[in-house]
Parts: sequence; C-alpha cells; structure tokens
Amino acid sequence: MASDSGYVDYVAVLGLDPEFKPADARRVYRKKIKDLLIEISQVQVTEERRNRFLLAIAQLNAAFYILRDKDRCDKYLADRAQVMQIEEEWRAQADKTEASDKCRRQFDQALRDFLSVYMEELMLEAGRDPECVENSNWDAAHERHASSVLRRYRQQLFHEIHERLPFYDITQPSVDWDERSRFVAAMIAGGER
Repeated sequence: MASDSGYVDYVAVLGLDPEFKPADARRVYRKKIKDLLIEISQVQVTEERRNRFLLAIAQLNAAFYILRDKDRCDKYLADRAQVMQIEEEWRAQADKTEASDKCRRQFDQALRDFLSVYMEELMLEAGRDPECVENSNWDAAHERHASSVLRRYRQQLFHEIHERLPFYDITQPSVDWDERSRFVAAMIAGGER
C-alpha cells in the first residue's frame, strides 16, 4: 500500500477533520499562524531555525490558501489521491518489467508535477495572497529566501518518496576480490589484459 509520507496532507497540517468547512480552515489557520509567530518572536533565530520557520509558515499559508477554496481544495485532494494511486499501481506491477517501467515513468511525471505545484508554486502563491500576508506578515524578503528553502524541501520529499519505491531496492553486486587482485597484479607485472 502507498504511504502518505511525502505527499504533504494539508488537511493534517491544519489538523482538520476530513469533513471540514472553509470556515474551519480559516479559524484553525489563524490560530496556528499566530502561535507560530509568537514562538518565532520568543527564540533566537539561527539559520537552521529560520529555514524551518519559513517552511512552517509557507506550509500553513499553503494549507489555508488551498483548503479555503472549494475548487482548489478538490483539485489538490484529487491530485494527491491520483499520485498515491499511481504509486500503488506501480507497486502491483513491480515484478512485470514492461508494465512496471510504464508505471514508473507515469509515476515519476505525476510526482514531479504534484510536488512542483503543491510544495513550491502554490506555497509561494499563498505568500502573495492578501489574507495570508496579513496573518503571517509574509513579505518579498520572505519569498526570496523561501524560494530556495522550498526547492530543497521539494527535492527532499522527492528523494524520500523514491527511496521506498520498487526500483530502489537494488541487489548489491557480487565482487570476487581474489580474482580482482590477481588481475591487478597481472596488470602491474605487465601480463595479459
């Protein structure tokens, strides 16, 4: 079965019930973003913390931005379910070379599209949304720095997902070290190649 890990669940980011309403998303978002901003103001911000806080703010902004709009929310949930379904199909086809390769290519493209849109593009777009800007104090300086943080985050998710997929389990090559050392000794001695 496909794992949820890697496919960020914005409903879970806000801690909403699956049957939430847009007003629930707004209420929970405002509380979570306020708590996060208070936390940021109370700690010494290091480079690592700044990146973590920017990512947290971007995730909350994106969760609110996506979930408050019915059409955007429905598309996100459908895209997320689709990429998870393609992973599931690939796992089912893992032992059939031709079908597995087709599923792998389809999955790879769907995953890249999903992560690009929902883990980078819409996170940055949410940072330009007037309501998100008002609540999170997001500005152009945040966006400039967050661009690289989100790109690294997207790549990290891509690699985490790929590490658990069928093609990642590769059998280690068997090396006959005695044969190899005889060959190298023969090469050094000027023997046959």
